[in-house]
Amino acid sequence: MSGSQDTRPGAGPARGAPAYEAIAQNPTFRTLVHERTRFGWILTAAMLVVYFGFIGLIAFDKSLLATKVGGTASLGLFLGVGVIVFAFILTGIYVARANTRFDALTADLNRSLGR
Repeated sequence: MSGSQDTRPGAGPARGAPAYEAIAQNPTFRTLVHERTRFGWILTAAMLVVYFGFIGLIAFDKSLLATKVGGTASLGLFLGVGVIVFAFILTGIYVARANTRFDALTADLNRSLGR
């Protein structure tokens, strides 16, 4: 296949290297990466605290979780559903942040790169 050129994105050792360096060195890109990473770790930590807190209750205080609340349902059932709802809430918080702050930073980055 001499004469044919590989046109796949990222094909070849030097393809896109100057553009990559320009993006990687851009202060807006660095801000975007830093904020998104930090926010992701904060939400991850919050979810881990809630999840392992619930698991800890299961392991160490079963009598509390067995407490009847509202008829035949137990407190453990409501807390378990609460963990799931909390995960959905965190997802919504991330999506809201991504659609506002992170999208604004991405638009600024595209403008600064002339795209």
